Amino acid sequence: MKNENKLKGRDLINIGIYGAIYFVILFAVAMLGMIPIFLPLLSVLVPIVGGIPFMLFLTKVKKPGMIFITAMIMGILMLLTGMGPWPLLTCAIAGILAELCVGSGKYKSAKKAVLSYGLFSMWIFGNYLPLFTDYEGYFAQRADYGQAYIDAVQKLMPLWMAPVLLAACFICGILGGLLGRALLKKHFEKAGLA
Repeated sequence: MKNENKLKGRDLINIGIYGAIYFVILFAVAMLGMIPIFLPLLSVLVPIVGGIPFMLFLTKVKKPGMIFITAMIMGILMLLTGMGPWPLLTCAIAGILAELCVGSGKYKSAKKAVLSYGLFSMWIFGNYLPLFTDYEGYFAQRADYGQAYIDAVQKLMPLWMAPVLLAACFICGILGGLLGRALLKKHFEKAGLA
């Protein structure tokens, strides 16, 4: 039984492939954040668009650890792209919650797969945390964006937006999971996720 749960080369390849696809989509959508109004909307757009490749990835997940590793890869990539340590922490938490959720359905429940993507999507909130914990430091790093950008973001992101963004990540993750599941229905049936 222990050997069945051990990650093998094929599992790691799947993590790498789907993690790369998810990151490319994330990066492309995140470029919209250069326009102030889109910065808070990233908590909506990334989970919805990312739901398609992630749900396809979940058809390949049959062992513990695959989602957590993917989450940690996202956190490391965020750290390397200058988003600081917060996404790494939120990736760890979201990855564990998503693992527990999909594992509780024994990797066979489509409902748990959708819920696990909602939980996984909450990692995105880590990118917003510096806005609410180190306001001055956040904008000091973005001084070259110009004062007009900073002023617009400050108006769009008051402190009360923090729980709204976290909820948006989760809810839109559910919506992205449902979208991905609907678009990939044949893959779900083939993988035994009815």
